[in-house]
Amino acid sequence: MEVIKLWNDKRKRETYENFSELYAIIRATEKLEKAYIRDLVSPSDYETECQKLILHFKTLSASLKDSVPNIEHFAETYKMDCSAAVYRLVTSGGVPATVEHRAAAAASTSSSASVVAECVQNFITSMDSLKLNMVAVDQVYPLLSDLSGSLGKLGILPTDFEGRVKMKEWLVRLSKMGASDELTEQQARQLHFDLESSYNSFMAALPSAGN
Repeated sequence: MEVIKLWNDKRKRETYENFSELYAIIRATEKLEKAYIRDLVSPSDYETECQKLILHFKTLSASLKDSVPNIEHFAETYKMDCSAAVYRLVTSGGVPATVEHRAAAAASTSSSASVVAECVQNFITSMDSLKLNMVAVDQVYPLLSDLSGSLGKLGILPTDFEGRVKMKEWLVRLSKMGASDELTEQQARQLHFDLESSYNSFMAALPSAGN
């Protein structure tokens, strides 16, 4: 029997392999979303696994942006029927359902639900960019500036909130560097640590917003 190849060169082979990986990520996310809805997985385990899938998705979709500009179309083309996954990976902006729920709960006692969601998204985007090795000053500064601005608009946080203080310190530090300068590995690691620490403090503050 003759074997039919889907590719004739290394580049096409890599493209098909990436398509296969993207397909697998979407499928896995769909299964995870349904498991969470049916209480088959704990919220903490769900959030951990969901964040992993979202990061893998962002990394892969960035490399496939020319060949797969629209994830919804990709899912339709391969008849995936994964609306929950598409929502989680694309529509929600890459935010786990557990994070959405905590933000919504806190938003009921804050001035604006959109500001809470904006803070969450800016935290996640900033941390993901470092994981994707986006460490140039002109890449990092705008993200931290957006995060600092959104935190400043949220009235439920104290004025000395850790995230506000640390982001201002980093913005001052970055402003003294050139646009094309890059953070060292140690600086990037410290920034990610500060972001993660501030994010955890932020999420911990949300449930107590109405106390």
